[in-house]
Amino acid sequence: MPDRAPRPVDRQLPTEESKDLLALVRDIIEREIVPVAAEEEAAGHFPRENFSLLSESGLLGLPYDSEHGGGDQPYEVYLQVLEELGAARLTVGLGVSVHSLACHALASYGTADQQAKHLPAMLGGGLLGAYCLSEPASGSDAASLRTRAVRDGDDWVITGTKAWITHGGVADFYTVLARTGGEGAGGISAFLVPGDAEGLTAAAPEKKMGMNGSPTAQLHFDGVRIGDDRRIGDEGQGFAIALSALDSGRLGIAACAVGVAQAALDEAVEYATGRLQFGRPIADFQGLRFMLADMATRIEAGRALYLAAARLRDAGLPFSRQAAMAKLFCTDAAMQVTTDAVQVLGGYGYTADFPVERYMREAKVLQIVEGTNQIQRMVIARHLAGPETR
Repeated sequence: MPDRAPRPVDRQLPTEESKDLLALVRDIIEREIVPVAAEEEAAGHFPRENFSLLSESGLLGLPYDSEHGGGDQPYEVYLQVLEELGAARLTVGLGVSVHSLACHALASYGTADQQAKHLPAMLGGGLLGAYCLSEPASGSDAASLRTRAVRDGDDWVITGTKAWITHGGVADFYTVLARTGGEGAGGISAFLVPGDAEGLTAAAPEKKMGMNGSPTAQLHFDGVRIGDDRRIGDEGQGFAIALSALDSGRLGIAACAVGVAQAALDEAVEYATGRLQFGRPIADFQGLRFMLADMATRIEAGRALYLAAARLRDAGLPFSRQAAMAKLFCTDAAMQVTTDAVQVLGGYGYTADFPVERYMREAKVLQIVEGTNQIQRMVIARHLAGPETR
């Protein structure tokens, strides 16, 4: 059964320009993404053509400055675009979020020369990015990463392996965190590595339970040589750059999660109002009505939470705690809502003939990426009670 375009959601958009922007996004979704989403996900097709179209339409650099090809949009608007894309096809919505994450380091910490040289192509020139922090032995404990960059004259030589890289093997550039000094967070630096760099290879994509159209792969850096002009920020500043990017990236995951949950709710309501049992729609039965009401409430609460965090970010105020809360709540809500949607559809929900089983499988990864939800709870608790005592 093909997917349906997401039902319009009442959006809190600040300008007429942003309303026109969302109308453009919905048009692209209805014409180019939704009609083939189910088929392409089942086939494991990576929709590079969708990302190319989004780039041509000015939608891959929305939260960045127009001086370098961005869209000058506040995060409040950008995240609502992500929600729409996530509802249509998570492979695309999450892919845009990852691309934005990969651009963050250069846009926020790069020199004026670096930004002028690289950002236009990254934000609006058809390129697609990936973010390389995790490793086989350092996921949540990112400060213990082992990939090393060694200075050789005016160059750096990078050696090591990165893991769980969204767009691994298909990205045009990678923002890479590597160790340039001693142990711990203070010995890490950030680099911009071209996707075709000599010595950079990708392993076969991971076989996952969901998001089959989005390649996730290990990347091997075998003496990859890049110039010092591709180091972003100061030596040893990389971990701080990574944490800054993750605060924003977590909001992207939260928005995508709300999108998936909304798509599942729409499907559940459509089915419940049309499915007759005992002579009337199953939506008439109180057990199901209450379930739908709880699903809708979780979605509205999650949307309000990520938008509140986005407005703090747009105002230049601290938002790290709220970003962790939004990521935690929205992704847990998506898992619950999609599971309930499968239950509403009963046996049909357990088949691939309806998209809710795919939504449930996709929702699970959102509780894991960009910091597991257990890590989010630790972040929130640290804001409340300070660091853990040893």
